[in-house]
Amino acid sequence: MSKKPQEVIPKDVNLDVYHKEWRWQEGDGVTVTRTCQWTAPGCHDGCSVLFYEKDGKIVDIEGDPNSPYNQGRLCMRCLNMVEAVNHPDRLKYPMKRAGERGENKWERISWDEALDIIEKNVRDIWRDYGPESIVGMQGTGRNIIWHTPYLTYSAFKSPNFALGFLSGDACYLPRTATTMVCMGDFFVADCSQNLELRYDDPSWTKPEVVMVWGNNPLISNGDGFFGHWIVDLMKMGTKLIVVDPRLTWLAARAEYWLQLRPGTDAALALAFIDTIIKEDLYDHDFVENWTYGFEELAERAAQYPAEEVEAITWVDAELIKKAARFFAAAKPATIQWGLAVDTQLTGIPTAHALCCIGSMCGNVDIPGGMMQVRCAYNVADAYGCGKWNLPQEMIEKQIGFFKSPMHSNHFAASAHGDSVLETIESGKPYPIRMLFLQTTNPIANMAAEAPRVYAAMKKVPFIVNVDPFMTPTSVAFADLCLPAAFSCERNSVRAWWWPLKAITKVSEFYEAKSDEQIILEIGKRLNPELFPWKDDIEMMSWWIQTGEKFPVPWPKKAEFDFNELKEKVISWPQWEYEKYKKGLLRPDGEPGFNTPTGKVEYYSTLFDAWGNDPLPYHEEPPESPVSTPQMYKEYPLVLTTGARSWEYFHSEYRQMPTMRESHPDPIVEMHPDTAAKLGIIEGDWVWIENHRGKCKERVRLEPAIDPRVVHGEHGWWFPEKQGAEPVLFGTFESNINNLTQQGMNGPTGYGSPYKNNLCKVYKVTEANDQDINKLVVEGGFGYVKNYR
Repeated sequence: MSKKPQEVIPKDVNLDVYHKEWRWQEGDGVTVTRTCQWTAPGCHDGCSVLFYEKDGKIVDIEGDPNSPYNQGRLCMRCLNMVEAVNHPDRLKYPMKRAGERGENKWERISWDEALDIIEKNVRDIWRDYGPESIVGMQGTGRNIIWHTPYLTYSAFKSPNFALGFLSGDACYLPRTATTMVCMGDFFVADCSQNLELRYDDPSWTKPEVVMVWGNNPLISNGDGFFGHWIVDLMKMGTKLIVVDPRLTWLAARAEYWLQLRPGTDAALALAFIDTIIKEDLYDHDFVENWTYGFEELAERAAQYPAEEVEAITWVDAELIKKAARFFAAAKPATIQWGLAVDTQLTGIPTAHALCCIGSMCGNVDIPGGMMQVRCAYNVADAYGCGKWNLPQEMIEKQIGFFKSPMHSNHFAASAHGDSVLETIESGKPYPIRMLFLQTTNPIANMAAEAPRVYAAMKKVPFIVNVDPFMTPTSVAFADLCLPAAFSCERNSVRAWWWPLKAITKVSEFYEAKSDEQIILEIGKRLNPELFPWKDDIEMMSWWIQTGEKFPVPWPKKAEFDFNELKEKVISWPQWEYEKYKKGLLRPDGEPGFNTPTGKVEYYSTLFDAWGNDPLPYHEEPPESPVSTPQMYKEYPLVLTTGARSWEYFHSEYRQMPTMRESHPDPIVEMHPDTAAKLGIIEGDWVWIENHRGKCKERVRLEPAIDPRVVHGEHGWWFPEKQGAEPVLFGTFESNINNLTQQGMNGPTGYGSPYKNNLCKVYKVTEANDQDINKLVVEGGFGYVKNYR
């Protein structure tokens, strides 16, 4: 009997009208292509779509109901693709700055001239300063997750690839680094997504319980995880535990909702561990045979009994115990975790504790459990792509290399974002002379302490920005703006994690080029030996087969090229469960995990060797009711931020009329009782302020939020406003990153308190209104008091 929930594809959908070949013709000159939509624009997922193209333009988009991946379902962002692709404000041609930075004056130039300018600046920097003075930066990765690293390492010859001033690399990387250190591989909740037959595969078992921790998967659709898979499981009987300060749709339907204080996740996880061990609920066979350091973990967890953790987390002790028992009793159970794990000082120990919870209950790499996953066909889909082309002495010049052994040595080590900022400011250990920004908008979104980053970027002599639109970052800093193609305008490949999906070019937009084409053309100018491919298709074929660079028992490298993948649309390698028992995880082919001990390490030998705490631990956020009580008197609300919305992905889509009609203004959520005490009503514009700065957002009253917590939105700018300084599309006006901080990381270099700061909220009035954009541009905004 099929396990598939019948509602996934409605009965009245006639699948026969949707062809299974990769491309076909329909009436009136329309070509339909089955492919994957990733980015730009988009999210982290990469769903299967049908693009309808006529006369070189996208005229419609649908989800592909014949795809096992998302089974025809799409989110608002994909459904709005026609408006986005054909938006009149897209960059059409390469543009060179004609006036001063910030004046928003541009001159159209040819691609050859743009490449000449880049080549000249790079060669001058090589001669006068060395390759290390060039930094390649990107935003959230997605389609260019390996492109910018390969360009940086192999064309610019620099060790300095980094994210767009992301403090503590606090997005996914704390989790990936921790799992690599403690388990040898990343884990993903098993919703059957790695099986081509999906819910009908006889080897798969649905989880009895999914614990959703710091994640709203229905909206975020993070990193190859389609959130509605959770809904599919619920229809099949799966129960939920949700750990989240906010009442999400899933939390409202969970057996247990644990509404914790932002930034206290590690303490809560340790209370889970303590309950499970003391009540003897753990899987003895797995713990005794496949883990290292259980006794030390038990001793550490005993310091966090639920009764004491209640005061730390604001979660009732009995509720903690009941949820821990519920998870431990489920066979199988899994964890779906999100960005909130990373965006705190204790991102690493929180991730470590969650690895312990799932594994000690026997859920590692079993059907319906925590899949140990690698990229399909072992492709080089990470920030280390091309780093093998650098000599060791150049790698050791990477910014932050000696700051943290863990940050420098994990599988996708990049330059440390906070240290890149400090290097630009100080000129030490060497000057930064060039930034190559590939689809990142740091002052509007990624960079904490945005006014500080604005001032620093002004110091860099040469900046190139690749983006589909003119952004605040482009206007403020760029000397060259290169028009990036959308997903439907490029040939590329989607992995991360599984399966392997083709991205097929179906249309063009003026002179916009794909990131693949751009890095190939720059690379051929600067280092042709490492860019030998005649076109983007040849380059994609090479990349598909990069698994040969990492000889491991599983998965095997691909034996096909891009054209074969394009026609197949999706390729599903053979999935294996319980790989640790079969000798598939270790390079030596022996059973066990790819860790120094060959086991899941509760006591991490690598952490110990690097001088870090080898066990999970809780540490108070650097600014909190507990750690800074004096500050709390002045700023009496816990500020959390960063939740996804249906309409937007970080700073994308603000220029889309349909999306702005649905979500016109930045929103701050607060409890009605809190608002009443402050004289605030629904819809008021308010200032959110702390000792670093402030921004204005519009109030939404939310009865389910804790009265001591407010939630502010991120990523806001206003493309309808003037681009030239001091307005800069209003990028600082509602920028929650006026209040966050750079340089406050965990001891490993990872983690930053984006989601757990303090603030006060008060109504915007005519008397207290200020032009924040002008204050930042003129250098009079941002101040810090010492409360520690």
